[in-house]
Amino acid sequence: MAWLKGQVALVTGGTGGIGSAIVRRYVAEGARVAVMGRDAAQLAALADTLGDAVITIEGDVSRYQDNQRAVAATLEAFGRLDTFVGNAAVFDYFTRLDRIAPEEFEGAFQKLFATNVQGYLLGAQASIEALRETRGSMIFTLSNSAFYAGGGGILYVTAKHALVGMIRQLAYELAPDIRVNGVAPGATNTPMKSLEGLNSRSVPLNQIPGFEAGAAQAVPLQRIAEPEDHTGHYVLLASRENSGLTTANIIHSDGGWEIRSAGAAKPRKA
Repeated sequence: MAWLKGQVALVTGGTGGIGSAIVRRYVAEGARVAVMGRDAAQLAALADTLGDAVITIEGDVSRYQDNQRAVAATLEAFGRLDTFVGNAAVFDYFTRLDRIAPEEFEGAFQKLFATNVQGYLLGAQASIEALRETRGSMIFTLSNSAFYAGGGGILYVTAKHALVGMIRQLAYELAPDIRVNGVAPGATNTPMKSLEGLNSRSVPLNQIPGFEAGAAQAVPLQRIAEPEDHTGHYVLLASRENSGLTTANIIHSDGGWEIRSAGAAKPRKA
């Protein structure tokens, strides 16, 4: 424990699922954490639970002013910033391109990319100066959909693929002062919401009938992840002592998706 003692992090989308798990793990590892989210009630509940180790900022990641305000609040409260974690995202409920009405496409595209791509870039832009002062790092939440088809619909998968290039380019532009890495979780038991109005059948990810069993059967390790299963990777990448020479790297945390068999998972031996 205490891999992050004395460090300060800013986590976007930090009120539920993987985001809140990262916040809790960072606090357990000795960090102080600023949490940015849109749900005031969830932010308040997190602050009540974790106390003085966290501050909360209500804001929209797609607006530069809100990201700038979050960084300023972090510096005011804790005096420094060591790690920016871009985590906020919305899903598209597996919606195919031919199921999106042409007249609705532009609006849906802009809304999803505003959160899933623009939000990461604006958060990075707002935190660069503070991270240069500490020679800190950026960590972004991707997905197995950043590398493989089928983990979402056309908008979500395209956005996640774009983030692979974003990480590599930012690592190139910001070296040697700031390390830039990512974590690519697979299917996770999380209440991730889909873009409003895109698909009338959409429900939070972990409420999809059969989601847990189907996700477990699709990978060699044969279980769905809990949000906490991914958090060690975020700790490792934030730690200067243990990842000081790691940049432009994306850690896969997906149960072995790349080596999955085509079809049903192989039965376990007795």
